[in-house]
Amino acid sequence: MTSTSTEPGPAAPAAGPVGEVDGLAPRRSRPAVPWPVAVPLAVVAGALLDAAFPAADVWWLAMPALAVAVLLGRGRGLGGAYGHGVLFGLGFLLPHLQWSGIYVGPLPWVALATAEALLLALAVPGFALAWRVADARGGRSAWLLPLLTSSAWVAAEALRARWPFGGFGWGRLGFSQADGPFLGVAALGGVPLLGAAVVAVATALLQVLLLGLARLPRGSRLAGPGRPGAVLVGAVVTLGLVAAGAVAGLAAARGTVQPGDGTARVAAVQGDVPRAGLDFNAQRRAVLDNHVAVTLDLAARIEAGEAEPVDLVLWPENASDIDPLRNADAAAEIARATDAVGVPVLLGGVLQGPGENITNAMLLWEPGTGFRTEEVGPADAAPADPSPDPHEAGFYVKQALAPFGEYIPYRDFFRRFSPFVDQVTDFAPGDRSVAIGMGPALVGPAICFEVVEDDVMRRQVLAGADLLAVPTNNATFGDTDENLQQLAMSRVRAVEHGRQLVHISNVGTSAVVDVDGSTGRRTATFEPDVLVDTVTLRTGTTPATAVGPVPELVLVAVALLLVLGHGVQSLRPGRSTRPVRPAPAATRPDAPEDPA
Repeated sequence: MTSTSTEPGPAAPAAGPVGEVDGLAPRRSRPAVPWPVAVPLAVVAGALLDAAFPAADVWWLAMPALAVAVLLGRGRGLGGAYGHGVLFGLGFLLPHLQWSGIYVGPLPWVALATAEALLLALAVPGFALAWRVADARGGRSAWLLPLLTSSAWVAAEALRARWPFGGFGWGRLGFSQADGPFLGVAALGGVPLLGAAVVAVATALLQVLLLGLARLPRGSRLAGPGRPGAVLVGAVVTLGLVAAGAVAGLAAARGTVQPGDGTARVAAVQGDVPRAGLDFNAQRRAVLDNHVAVTLDLAARIEAGEAEPVDLVLWPENASDIDPLRNADAAAEIARATDAVGVPVLLGGVLQGPGENITNAMLLWEPGTGFRTEEVGPADAAPADPSPDPHEAGFYVKQALAPFGEYIPYRDFFRRFSPFVDQVTDFAPGDRSVAIGMGPALVGPAICFEVVEDDVMRRQVLAGADLLAVPTNNATFGDTDENLQQLAMSRVRAVEHGRQLVHISNVGTSAVVDVDGSTGRRTATFEPDVLVDTVTLRTGTTPATAVGPVPELVLVAVALLLVLGHGVQSLRPGRSTRPVRPAPAATRPDAPEDPA
């Protein structure tokens, strides 16, 4: 390919990599990063993104990782951009989801990571379209680039969080920022807006970097992200908005304390299990006995004056895999612990039914009376049925079930790939949110993987919860990063909804999370322990709780308009392919064509 270089006059526009086509950059131009470099770079960038999450937890690595992903889309056709997006997704999700195959072997792990990477990769063609808009009209639209790239990313994450089989949003970008300075954005627009902020900042910083690189010798492939003035203004506005949003969001989260809000002293019991792995519940009675023993020890210390009295006790998911509503021995042990500590206990139990299914539930046990058979919600809620079915009231039933973990879709098909399919008995999902009254608190639980779902905790808060809880079972993932990744999600959720949150695992890591995402003491893994802390029962509402999915819907709409606009432009009759004069920095007469 050859081009002619001429010195532009003062009014001449700074063109994109090749030229302008009906207001958009042409369908194909030379990629900013040639494919021999782009292929390994995509994988490395994905690995950097994984390192932004726990256990490495280097939050700022998300910036260069996303900047590289955005750059990989520049100048590429949609197919080539998608291919590089797949490599980026695999580089990220293969190590990030390694815990999913710890006991079931590599095939389910690789299949899950690959499926998720194929969906996440759709963001990179979106980046390619965003560059075409930014490079159009001589770069005068460059200020739009951070908005367009963040919209493309949020749209890809929204898809994989919902499809297939209800989606799997583990590893969404916002969850990497529990220790980052942008965390407060979650209180304004939830996890989608927090992820969008990270992509927008990464894009803005990339644009500024490209301005400098374009002036270096042989910098043509990276040249011309737009007019310098437009780029710098866009970068400053982006960084300013994100910084202001982070500060305002944290203020909103802290401001959820209302006059009259009280406090509660909470004990979270980590009982441990006899052994980790898929068969941790083979000794179900031992798991229950562990949680009873830790609670009895706490009660003894309170009675001896060695510990302060508590208002409520939380046990984790699967604390009683023996159905205590059918097994008198299990019920007696729970009652013994509850009566000893003298306050309500909320415990995770697996119940038989309905029908051939089983139920993953949180059960409220009270001293002297045992299992409570009515649910407690806000003061203005409708009265409960005075004689409810114990499978329909008195507890919270997990609503968002994990495919392949708690139910098997298309069981006959997937049985061909893994013998573990038939070890899974399908759970029955719950259909409502509740705020469970425990002493002075109204507790809104989200069981285990429900912390990934945007709407579960929001509905609990809207149901009246002034304290959130994430009871979880991490025994099935051994000593992997899964438990710390999940705790980071709880930390983001606490900020998002302006509620203190008790993250209680049967094997750790457990912690009490404040509304700024900070934690106090964290438990060690695979050790019995109890966390005791005083929490503030908050009743105010953050903007994120109030608006719910609106920010995500707006960003997805922007991404759809981007795709639609490209389609309309490409179908217009008489579409011109006339090149315009390239900027001097983009002139490389001797440069070879790039096949990528």
